[in-house]
Amino acid sequence: MRRKDYISRYLQELIPVAFELETAQEFHTLGTGPAQFKVKLNREIPKKELLKSTSLALGEAYIRGDIELDRDLYEVLDMFLGQMEHFRLNPMALHGLLHSSLAEKNQRQEVSSHYDMGNDFYRLWLDETMSYSCGYFRNPGDTLFEAQVAKVDHILKKLHLEMGMTLLDIGCGWGFLLMRAAKRYGVKGVGITLSEEQYQQFSREIREQKLEDRLEVRRLDYRELEKSGLQFDRVVSVGMIEHVGRGNYERFLKNVVQVLKPGGLFLLHFISAQKEHAGDPFIRKYIFPGGVIPSLREIVNLLPEYELRTLDVESLRRHYTKTLLCWRENFQKSKEVIAAGRGEEFVRMWDLYLTSCAAAFHQGIVDLHQILLSKGVNNELPMVRMQ
Repeated sequence: MRRKDYISRYLQELIPVAFELETAQEFHTLGTGPAQFKVKLNREIPKKELLKSTSLALGEAYIRGDIELDRDLYEVLDMFLGQMEHFRLNPMALHGLLHSSLAEKNQRQEVSSHYDMGNDFYRLWLDETMSYSCGYFRNPGDTLFEAQVAKVDHILKKLHLEMGMTLLDIGCGWGFLLMRAAKRYGVKGVGITLSEEQYQQFSREIREQKLEDRLEVRRLDYRELEKSGLQFDRVVSVGMIEHVGRGNYERFLKNVVQVLKPGGLFLLHFISAQKEHAGDPFIRKYIFPGGVIPSLREIVNLLPEYELRTLDVESLRRHYTKTLLCWRENFQKSKEVIAAGRGEEFVRMWDLYLTSCAAAFHQGIVDLHQILLSKGVNNELPMVRMQ
C-alpha cells in the first residue's frame, strides 16, 4: 500500500464525517457527504509512529505544525474523539511512558514538572481563585470565576462543616478552598501539596489575609499522613488522586482513613473513566507525566476495605467541558504573551491539551465524579440530599 493511501485510510478509520485531505501530492475528499473541515499535511507522518500511538503521532505532528486545520481545533476534535476505540496503541513500544515509577521521589518530580511551571503562567488563564479543577455552572451565564466559587461552595456544603471543625485538603493547590472554608465556616484547616510554587503562594495568602491562626500549608506527600499524628473531622481531595497512580490507590485510602476521625466525612473529587486504562500517551508525555485516570468502579470497589461508606456520588462531566473551554478562551487571549516566553510549539501543545480534554469530556471518554464518604456509620447527617 502506498504511503499516501495509508494515511488516507488511517484517518478515515478515525473520523466519522467527510473531510478534505491535502498533501504535497494530492487533494481529495474522504467520506460521504459535504466535507466538514480540511486537514493539510505539511509533512509526512511516519507510519511506524502512527502504529505506535494515534494520539502521540497526531499530537506531535500538530505541535510541529505538520498538521493544519481550516476549522476550530475543538470542533474538529469533538467530531472524532468519540471514536477513540479505533486509536492505535502499542503498549510494548510505550511501556516506559505508560508505566512510570510509583516511587515517592519520582512522583514528586512528575507533579513538580506540571504545577511548578510558574504561578504567573497559570494566572494568565485560570480565574481569580486560581482553581485548576472542574467548575460548577449553576446558571448558563455564569462566569468561570462564579463557577469556581460555586464548585467550592458545593463541596463545602456536602461536607456539612461546623464552626471549630478541622479540615484537611490533600492536594490543596493554591488554597482557595481552605481559605473559603475558614472564612465562611470558621474551621481550622491544613493543606498539603508537593508543588513549591503552590506552597509559597498559599503561604503568602495565609499571611496577607491574617489566617495564620486557622490555616496551615505543608509540603507533604500523602504517604506521610499516617505517621503524622494528625486528626481531622473532614478530609477533601480535589483532582489529586489522578497523580497517585494505579497500584497506590489503597495506600492513598489507608492514609486518608488514618487521619479521619470516626464518623468523619471525606469528599473525593476526581476525573474518572468507564474502564481502567494506562493513560493517554500524549498527555503523559507532554502534560501530566505519570498521570492515570482511575475508573469509578475501581475506586468504589476499594472503599469497604477501609471503613468508608458511600453517601453520595455525583457526575460533573459536562461542567468540566465548559470549564476547559473557558480556560482555552483565556489561554487564547494570552497566547502571544505565552508564545513570546515559551515558543509557538508550547502554545500549540497546550491548546491541544485543553481542547482535546474538553472534547473527551463532551464525548464521555472521561467523566468527573464527586464521592462523599463517611468513616464508619454516621447517623448525625441530614436524611435528605444536600440542596
